[in-house]
Amino acid sequence: MSKKTPKLTLRLTGIINLLSIGLLVATIYGFLGRLHWFLDLFSHFRVQYMQLCLPLIAFYLWKRMNKRAVAVVLIAAINYAFVLPLYFGKPDAPDTKPIRAMLMNLNAGNGNTEQVLEAIVKFDPDLLLLEEVTPKWAHELAGLDEKYKYKIAEPQAGCFGIMLLSKHPLERGEVIEVGTAGVPSMVCEAYFPQGTVSVIGTHPLPPIGAEYANHRNNQLAELPSIVKEQTHPVLLIGDLNVTPFSPWFGKLVSESGLKNSMKGFGFQPSWIGNAFLKIPLDHVLHSEDIIIHNRMIGPNVGSDHLPVIVDFSMR
Repeated sequence: MSKKTPKLTLRLTGIINLLSIGLLVATIYGFLGRLHWFLDLFSHFRVQYMQLCLPLIAFYLWKRMNKRAVAVVLIAAINYAFVLPLYFGKPDAPDTKPIRAMLMNLNAGNGNTEQVLEAIVKFDPDLLLLEEVTPKWAHELAGLDEKYKYKIAEPQAGCFGIMLLSKHPLERGEVIEVGTAGVPSMVCEAYFPQGTVSVIGTHPLPPIGAEYANHRNNQLAELPSIVKEQTHPVLLIGDLNVTPFSPWFGKLVSESGLKNSMKGFGFQPSWIGNAFLKIPLDHVLHSEDIIIHNRMIGPNVGSDHLPVIVDFSMR
């Protein structure tokens, strides 16, 4: 055995120890997101923390460092405890043809109109919420008006234009500002054959600094009161710029009484801005009276977000 081998092993063990401590710190920081915007960023990557734990556990077992292996298993288990519930609670198949809703963050700078239109034709949603709708996008998607006769639109230069298209009547539609960011959201009633649904479409700012994070949190905090004002079952749809693992998302769900449509269908990351750090930022939340029968992620349409499609019915 080379004299260098023990030194290399010692260095490798030191690196593994540092990675283990780093994962422990990141895991703890993820619980403290209500204290500071930067700490909240650590809450979004529970799946990645769990995945990174696996080779560390294997290394410790190989070196027979069993106590350290157990410690890392506990770190992995803590993170996976946030993810595992998403795989349980899948509802039964619908008795009748369900209603399909689709969310698509177009990306204001995306020029792949053909891919976008192909995805819309392929999945054929009854209700379609588009975000990052610029005047250019509104012009390029004007051909959808023949199929989607009902529309509420607020195109904007930049990343916060919004548009709702429907095959079924939309009534009492209005564009509103929620929170302090000054970006548009929309509220309306959609009249489906199964019944009426209140639709809330929204797109908070990304938490890329203290100011933007505060705007996002204010918007998320005001949404429950808007939900409670509705007299029909609610669909809240949008790129919320937060994952289900953030305490701010938990606060939104608990105070609004809405449910996460991802539950029963597993981890479905929709933001693909980074190959390893894919996370679910795009959401469809729903009232108890709405049953989600299927939830899936659509194809890459040139945006940094993937479409989200849900099939639902009314109780």
